[in-house]
Parts: sequence; C-alpha cells; structure tokens
Amino acid sequence: MLVPLSSAVSAEKDVHPSVTSRLKRLIDIVGALVGLTITGLILLPIAIAIQLDNPGPLFYSQIRCGLNGQTFRIWKFRSMIADADRLKHLVHNQAKGNIFKNKNDPRITKVGRFLRKTSLDELPQFWNVLKGDMSLVGTRPPTVDEVMKYERHHYQRLLVKPGITGEWQANGRSKVEDFEDIVKMDISYQEKWSILYDLQLIFKTVLVVLNKNGAY
Repeated sequence: MLVPLSSAVSAEKDVHPSVTSRLKRLIDIVGALVGLTITGLILLPIAIAIQLDNPGPLFYSQIRCGLNGQTFRIWKFRSMIADADRLKHLVHNQAKGNIFKNKNDPRITKVGRFLRKTSLDELPQFWNVLKGDMSLVGTRPPTVDEVMKYERHHYQRLLVKPGITGEWQANGRSKVEDFEDIVKMDISYQEKWSILYDLQLIFKTVLVVLNKNGAY
C-alpha cells in the first residue's frame, strides 16, 4: 500500500542522500543484528512479565508510513491492554496536531509503563530495520490516518526512512507534544544529516534512555 505524496513536493525534492548511503545501510544492518541479539536475550522475562500483568499478545503491530509513503507493519512489545486501539476514542489527546499522546493513558499496563520508560518496548523494531523498512536513525513513522491529514509541508518528513530514534527522540522524546515541532525537528535532521550526525544521535539517545528522560 502506498499513501500518495503530494506530487508537487516530491517533484521538488531529489532523493535524500541518506536513502542511498551504503554505509548508513551497513550500520543499520550491524545495529539491527546487535539489537535483535539483545532482544532475544531478554525476550523471555519480558514475555513472562507481560503475561502476568495483562494476558494477551506479546507483540503489538500497526501499519505505519515509511519512505515516500510506503506502508509497512511496525512491531513493538505490547505495552497496552489487549485491543487498546478500539478504546482510543475514549482517551483524551493531550498533543497538538497529527499525533496522539496522553501522559496518563489508562490503556497502558503497569509493565507497559516500565517498558515505555526504558524504551524496551521499541526493541522489536530492530526487525523492521533489518528488513529495510526503517533505519536506526530517521524520522518518526506516522500512522496512515495521520498522513491522510497532512498539509503540504508535512510530506517532507517522508523523504527519508523512519527511524527507531531521531532528532525529536534524542532531544525531547514524549515532552514534545506539538506535531509542528516534530516536523521542524525531522526536517532539521534531513538538512543536517551525515553518518557522523547519525552516530551522535544514537549516542545521545542511549544517554537519554539510560537517564529515562522525557518518556512516558
């Protein structure tokens, strides 16, 4: 499935160099293999904790939009109650624009809150990186319904691969609650991109996660 980009925007932009960089892809593959190894080592205790807290699927998956609007299925450890998506309309959105956030979302389980605080729920996304749907570093992967509401300037976010981390994750995480701020950060990432900058964002993300800054 392809969510169509604005033809005017896509026509104005050349292919972003990060998309064709072989070194970036090599780093993604190596990083994904390391990440999946770590995931495998802690899979059992996470699975047990999730089942004891709220029986149901171990993984949560959702269709997201990646490079040029191409859709893919993203994977995470489940941090909410089963069938949480069906109850989304009952939860107040505290964010502004085309994102959904609620600091005290009642659908999040006790174990799920810990997984989110430590970003352990994101580990299965290394599979998406290995497949090539995502990169270690990129933009936040939006949902299909978010993209369908995009205005012209928002489409530039889709000109690079989405990432497990990126500008906004390293410099704010859940503290950033305005979609336009995320767009600015994502575009800033595209403008500043280099292999060295990717490595800096990865290092900074590790520090942010270890300090548990800005996540909920």
